[in-house]
Amino acid sequence: MPLTNAQYDQILHQYEERQRIRRRELESRRECVYSSIPGYRGLEDETASLSVSQGKKLLSGEDNALQDLHNALADLRAKRERLLLEAGFPADYLSPPFVCANCQDTGYRDGIKCHCFRRAEISLLYEQSGIAEMLQNNNFSHLSYEYHTGEDRAHFEKAVETCKDFIKNFDSDYHNLFFYGTVGTGKSFLSGCVAKELIDTGHAVIYFSATGLFDLLSAAAFDSKNREERRNAYADLYQCDLLIIDDLGTELTNQFTASQLFSLLNERALGKKAVIISTNLSLRELQDRYSDRIFSRITSNFMVCKLTGPDIRMYQKRQQSRK
Repeated sequence: MPLTNAQYDQILHQYEERQRIRRRELESRRECVYSSIPGYRGLEDETASLSVSQGKKLLSGEDNALQDLHNALADLRAKRERLLLEAGFPADYLSPPFVCANCQDTGYRDGIKCHCFRRAEISLLYEQSGIAEMLQNNNFSHLSYEYHTGEDRAHFEKAVETCKDFIKNFDSDYHNLFFYGTVGTGKSFLSGCVAKELIDTGHAVIYFSATGLFDLLSAAAFDSKNREERRNAYADLYQCDLLIIDDLGTELTNQFTASQLFSLLNERALGKKAVIISTNLSLRELQDRYSDRIFSRITSNFMVCKLTGPDIRMYQKRQQSRK
């Protein structure tokens, strides 16, 4: 999902503010120079009139007009810099620095988004995802196999490779991921790894705990207050590039939540929008708790990864207590 018009305008406003601040700073510095160096304004006026007069000569076909203009402008520039230095100002005092020199604070360079604009987009995507803080630890740079052994490790290694393939082919192939297994075996961690890689490449990722997701869906359906805000959040559920539903099964399950979950999965499937679901439920428990059509949707349309083993979080806590 690309940035919304409002988000795009928000970033552009930041660049407009940078330009406004720079213009104000330049005006302030120029007034300071004019009051300190009486002859400086005259050199600027001379520069402007010279450009006009030499431009006329260039249009009339004089062969040396352009070179003469370059030489004259260089001479005037040297005089201005000398006056600034003699008055105790830096030579570039009337050229306040840009925040980004590459695009000169416009956001674009040669018609292409500058790297600083892309950073602003990604920062906004992190903010939108709701998991910026979580991703500081849940990412591939913190990946470790030391907490898994034997068959548990084999399951985890296979899940990691599945995640990497999912990321690699995200823009070319439509897939979904379903992580299930015992508590603390790395399901949320792997979801975070995928989320960070995709956000860093400019994809819109939204994370919800199952409880938070169904609270939102319920509010959107029944609560008339803040309807516009909820409508926008509701739309994001269907339009974002990747939706992560964490800890499915921790919510209060009833006919409403089951129907809302199926509708959400179905609509995103029709739009080929990816979903990652993690749960501590077994496949049997998943089938018993939700409708057969939801179970069928997940087992047929998702790449299913089983994770097993001891609770990594509890193991880490025990290791910390021993230090």
